[in-house]
Amino acid sequence: MAQFNEILEIEAGWLSGVERCPSPNFNQRPENIQPRLLVIHNISLPPARFGGGYIKDFFLNRLDTSAHPYFETIAALQVSAHLLIERSGGMVQFVGFDQRAWHAGQSHYCGVDNCNDFSIGIELEGTDDISYTEQQYLQLARVTRALLDYYSEMSEAHITGHADIAPQRKSDPGPAFNRDYFNRLLKRELHR
Repeated sequence: MAQFNEILEIEAGWLSGVERCPSPNFNQRPENIQPRLLVIHNISLPPARFGGGYIKDFFLNRLDTSAHPYFETIAALQVSAHLLIERSGGMVQFVGFDQRAWHAGQSHYCGVDNCNDFSIGIELEGTDDISYTEQQYLQLARVTRALLDYYSEMSEAHITGHADIAPQRKSDPGPAFNRDYFNRLLKRELHR
């Protein structure tokens, strides 16, 4: 894992120095569409439990439904995110940022539907009501800086939560996500 003080770089849509686990749950973005929105999510599998590798298995369509009763309810879903930031700050990339990950579902942002077409989805291992770790905030700020540097259409003004683009369906990253603290870390990261 890259050190928290190193500046992250993106090469051909992939973060350098992070674990890659290519998910089959992606497709091409519409022609001439570049990422311009960052969507922050949370996930824990089983709900409110951390670790165990189940998130990776879920995004790779290999979740063992016998491992927990909840897994039977999601086994048929085919979803992914571009990146997972674990509680430890470890990062796993599942889909290249230039590709269309299946993270937002039915969604709407600034008058445009289908946010997967033009967004990047980052999952924080967590829940709506359990505080995220310092390592997660630091990594999220580092990744966001890399994305802002790499994609000319992205800006600090277009960072949002899943709840904001799918308010009838989703609540993440939830009240536990300290947006003000993240914004301070991001500003510090952008001025290094």
